[in-house]
Amino acid sequence: MTIKYRFPEGFWWGSASSAAQMEGASREDGKGLNIWDHWYEKEPNRFFDGVGPDTTTDFYHRYKEDIKMMKELGHNSFRFSISWSRLIPGGVGKVNEKAIDFYNKVINELLKNNIEPFITLFHFDMPLEMQQKGGWESREVVDAYSNYAKICFRLFGDRVKKWFTFNEPVVPVEGGYLYDFHYPNVVDFNRAVQVAYNTVIAHAKAVEEFKKSNIKDGKIGIILNLTPSYPRSNNPADLKAANIADLLFNRSFLDPAVRGEYPYELVELIKKHNLMPKVEKEDKELLKNNKIDLLGVNYYQPRRIKAKACMPNPESPLMPDNFFDNYEMPGRKMNPYRGWEIYEKGIYDIAINIRDNYGNIEWYVSENGMGVQNEERFIRNGRIEDDYRIEFISEHLKWLHKGIQEGCNVKGYHMWTFIDNWSWTNAYKNRYGFVQLDLKTQERIIKKSGYWIKEVSKNNGF
Repeated sequence: MTIKYRFPEGFWWGSASSAAQMEGASREDGKGLNIWDHWYEKEPNRFFDGVGPDTTTDFYHRYKEDIKMMKELGHNSFRFSISWSRLIPGGVGKVNEKAIDFYNKVINELLKNNIEPFITLFHFDMPLEMQQKGGWESREVVDAYSNYAKICFRLFGDRVKKWFTFNEPVVPVEGGYLYDFHYPNVVDFNRAVQVAYNTVIAHAKAVEEFKKSNIKDGKIGIILNLTPSYPRSNNPADLKAANIADLLFNRSFLDPAVRGEYPYELVELIKKHNLMPKVEKEDKELLKNNKIDLLGVNYYQPRRIKAKACMPNPESPLMPDNFFDNYEMPGRKMNPYRGWEIYEKGIYDIAINIRDNYGNIEWYVSENGMGVQNEERFIRNGRIEDDYRIEFISEHLKWLHKGIQEGCNVKGYHMWTFIDNWSWTNAYKNRYGFVQLDLKTQERIIKKSGYWIKEVSKNNGF
């Protein structure tokens, strides 16, 4: 077999997951409630097929067989998150011994199988009590999170060297405070800006704690879902609209994390619309002194933008969409199940942007993937023949490879996800895994793409 696309020595091949989407055992062994447990109790009708967070992949009980399977798929690395409400029920106070025991077992099992653990500290699952104190709107919660981070570094930092403060921190802002697809279902641009700002402060405080913890050979970063904003045309109005979308959805986290400061244009925009958050005087120094070592990039789809066609309704709440319209480009390639555009070159554009505008910081693709509905249609001889997923990954990898050839500092590629898992309000509607999960029997069956990625990992290319 000839390898046409070879990746750098030591490239990270693996997948990503999160506690709430994979662990299950949502009320076992002293775990506290998080916002998903609470919201599901309150409004189960908001969840696809009424399936809630207690019905997941049961990694909590099956981590050994799952990790063995990861090894079989050629994983040399795996990212998962710690559940804050499992480790410290209620978010502050006594640490749960059973949770320490579980995470120690998972870390040790991964290492035993030569899979490097990457840990995310926060993946959308705010402890309920912390949300009741105001969630990320509250500085008290920011401090509680920074203390939680410190505890994690102390407990697991002897073995875990790759740490990430947040996964896609813009999503709880969009979902929880703008567009009503996450709890607490608030629609308020002012509060959204405060949440985004305090999340960045929480991130910087965790980075500061990490530095104090002196983890040998350790690196800390953040996972951002970067959606390149492409203007419809070179018309100045379209260019301006795309720039605003980029400022709000990408650079609002990318710049403070990597450069240690906010983009001037974003600050001006926020000021102009009376959206300025409450800040504290030491914040600026905190950001400047606590930049990341490593960036994770989740890439699923581009954002296509055009200038507003109509004036926003003055009676309607101010929203990001007051500054631009989304644009459906004719002829775009779609994943019809998720309603997302597939645009592989986007990953290359991100790579070049990071190389040229962000000091060519070390980064990796922390998520990329394709959710497909009713995958059972593609079962032949007992397994899912997901050639569409193989094509999706290989086309993205070709563009990533091109970026690496052109000097981009890319260290790895993780897929979302290892095994079909529960998704926030979509439950099991779209399947993303290398491994099929039978919800009734909990049986795990490797899909064709799982065997394919095993070869890619073995050959460090394809």
